[in-house]
Amino acid sequence: MFDQKFITEALDRSAENPMDRRILFRAAGIAGIGGAAALLASSPAHANSGSENSGKGPSDGAILNFALNLEYLEAEFYLRAVTGHGLDDDLTDGKGRKGGVTGGAQVPFKPGSLIEKYAKEIAADEKAHVKFLRTALGKAAVSRPQIDLEASFKAAAKAAGLDPNFNPFTDEISFLLGAFIFEDVGVTAYKGAAPLIDNKTYLEAAAGILAVEAYHAGIIRTTLYARDLQLPAQKISDARDSLDGSTDLDQGIGTEDTANLVPTDGNGIAFSRSPGQVLNIAYLTPKKAREGGFFPKGVNGAIDTSAAHS
Repeated sequence: MFDQKFITEALDRSAENPMDRRILFRAAGIAGIGGAAALLASSPAHANSGSENSGKGPSDGAILNFALNLEYLEAEFYLRAVTGHGLDDDLTDGKGRKGGVTGGAQVPFKPGSLIEKYAKEIAADEKAHVKFLRTALGKAAVSRPQIDLEASFKAAAKAAGLDPNFNPFTDEISFLLGAFIFEDVGVTAYKGAAPLIDNKTYLEAAAGILAVEAYHAGIIRTTLYARDLQLPAQKISDARDSLDGSTDLDQGIGTEDTANLVPTDGNGIAFSRSPGQVLNIAYLTPKKAREGGFFPKGVNGAIDTSAAHS
């Protein structure tokens, strides 16, 4: 049976902010303890919610919404690359200010291209991630923020010492380099967020998405290496490193003689980024900021500020 203490803690932890908590508690009060227990028991997202909230750090809901912002970005990038259009409108609404998407076009992949096949699979995965996180968050899910897939790539390329007119939708090679900007960041974002998640069901889901993002990153890194794109990949890696702090963690794909397809530390473990460091890269700034780069108006949700490194 669900007792009052368990329900109170579960509802409190599932909410992203005080407003969410008031809404959830009000709903539980109307339905009564039995109704609230039924609600919790019937929702996979709320299974195992009984762990205690230490009161430190962001809520699980805030972390999942932060991840949802990143999934919106990746889904829009890949879907536009393979289909010419992005997410359906019914997958973009929610809490916070909804924004449009600037840039993006169908990539002229070569007939029978393996890269196109990879891109289609990744696009389907990213769309599925958006659907999953929105379902897990329910009415607490944030809307898609404003996304820039044009000026942001030009700025990122300029920072990396590449063509300042870079457009990832021009051809297959440009697409691969654009994807490389995202994929490694996604892996480090989920790994960095994992220790912050209390709910075991949420944690298992995040671990599952982390694994998929790692597969994606491996595909992109391997394909870049097979096309001898070590130099531009290294420049992108160095640019990311210049944004997320003084530590030299980010890694390219290796050299002509030695592959580095799996970026790890000395123990063979992938490294992590904090949400603030992830936003440093997404906002394309080493400074504390709440908007910029790929998210011109910032992200939606409680976690919206990059870290200060300069």
